[in-house]
Amino acid sequence: MKGAIVFDLDGTLVDSAPDIHAAANRMLADCGEAPLDLEAITRFIGNGIPKLVRLVMAERGISSDQEDRLKALMLRHYTAHPADLTRPYPGVADALEVLRDAGFGLGVCTNKFHAPSVQILDALDLSRFFDVVIGGDSLPVKKPDPAPLHAAFGALRASPLLYVGDSEIDAETAKHAGIAFGLFTRGYRTTPVEELPHSFSFDDFSTLPKQIARAKDV
Repeated sequence: MKGAIVFDLDGTLVDSAPDIHAAANRMLADCGEAPLDLEAITRFIGNGIPKLVRLVMAERGISSDQEDRLKALMLRHYTAHPADLTRPYPGVADALEVLRDAGFGLGVCTNKFHAPSVQILDALDLSRFFDVVIGGDSLPVKKPDPAPLHAAFGALRASPLLYVGDSEIDAETAKHAGIAFGLFTRGYRTTPVEELPHSFSFDDFSTLPKQIARAKDV
């Protein structure tokens, strides 16, 4: 095996914001609250469902004593429809196939709960590329703590080569873990690219295998 490459999920491999948005608005409707727009929900993605629910509650002024109820509602709505509107970014499957065939071990490390992560990968025919999926509930801690990323690389049993993600959280996780970071610029970050630490950035998955080959040869 040439080395291990681990990917974030939301905003990196897949554009999942539309399904997360739909589930959040179903949750709000259950509470008699007005919906939020896609842009607002997209800003809340990255720290997992519990944090997203807290941000939605704050946006709508919902009492904190409703948190457990709303988290349960959000999880129920989302796991019922995790991949109705979610799609891989263009070129993802082809890039993963090239990397797998070249001998790289591939994994996923996400703050999304493990079960819906696997549901999405299965629904989009992406599970076949990955030997490990670490979710936000796989360990007692989640990103930006480096432990989930270390767990993903450990399961691949190959030399850690690169973590690929789209967000501030992913950049911080890679930095804490001491792993090179490839930044996908079409995801959900709000910070300018030049302000995030990264080894390289890209906006087209068709270029990723060549970027990795160049980085590996340095």
